[in-house]
Amino acid sequence: VASIGGSRSVGGALINAWVGGHGQPGQAMTDFMTIRLLKGRLDHWTCGFCCYLKVGRTVHSLTAALSQFEGNRFVFIAPEDLRLPQYVKNESLEPTHQIYKETADLEAELPHLDVLYMTRIQQERFFNEEEYLRLKGCYQLDEALLQKAPQDMPVLHPLPRIDEIKKDVDDDPRAAYFDQVHNGVYIRMAIILALLDIPDPVTGKKVLEA
Repeated sequence: VASIGGSRSVGGALINAWVGGHGQPGQAMTDFMTIRLLKGRLDHWTCGFCCYLKVGRTVHSLTAALSQFEGNRFVFIAPEDLRLPQYVKNESLEPTHQIYKETADLEAELPHLDVLYMTRIQQERFFNEEEYLRLKGCYQLDEALLQKAPQDMPVLHPLPRIDEIKKDVDDDPRAAYFDQVHNGVYIRMAIILALLDIPDPVTGKKVLEA
């Protein structure tokens, strides 16, 4: 989609659902909605991003979006080979003078986080199976580990997951990833209504005028 917009002028509305391997703004809107509903605001939080940050499009987009709000602090948790790429720091964090930290220790950071955003190791992004197998399972959040986190710290994940969040976390009230999926339905409905310039059937208002 992004290549169409970048290669020639488009005469109508265009939904930028993702930007190649770099971003996923539609998911970032869903994540925004989820954090806003659960935490009450989008500023002055310590946000942890864990696992496959190197090519995590959702992580890149949410980092860029949250960097527009005051007082947010970022903790990027990943092994050396999967860390956040420099261009995200250059484009999103440094221009807005964001405070951020890079570490490999999820357990040590959990007590200090307000929001945790987990991602999966994406096997399809690896050219070497041995490298994938070496890194697969490097982070596994289970209920025992989650007990080290604040009781009001939501756990987000764009899904699907593999083994980075164990199923015993699903029943914890901090597990917010199913709420994310639900919220994503409404975000995408709103995007389509805006694209087609259709009024909300309940309020009668258009999305961009509400």
